[in-house]
Amino acid sequence: MAYKQPAEGVVPPGEGLGVEEAVWATVEVKVCNKQGPDITSDQQPWSLAFADGTRTQVTGLNGGDLPKPEFPTLPTVVKAGDCLRGKIPFPVSKDQRPTKVVYSPASSGMVVEWAVPTP
Repeated sequence: MAYKQPAEGVVPPGEGLGVEEAVWATVEVKVCNKQGPDITSDQQPWSLAFADGTRTQVTGLNGGDLPKPEFPTLPTVVKAGDCLRGKIPFPVSKDQRPTKVVYSPASSGMVVEWAVPTP
């Protein structure tokens, strides 16, 4: 897993996404199903958490010049012994950096958090 802010080579997000003076940040994630029944994964369970208690959710945007490979925006089946990897874009204020990446799939009720390293 990796965090990058700002993402290079990407047109900055517009103010229509609710963030003034925004840049794209990307989280590279990997979901694996080591064994057991098929699981599904997509961008929806992922968010960024900030020190002030706010969270940034995924936009659901894909394609264009967003960093590749992209993590699927639609539910994608991951069979036993397989993995799914890609980058998830988030619009963030250029003056703000998250403290954590949060993975919280509604179906399982679990929450997993990773600290975002300081630059």
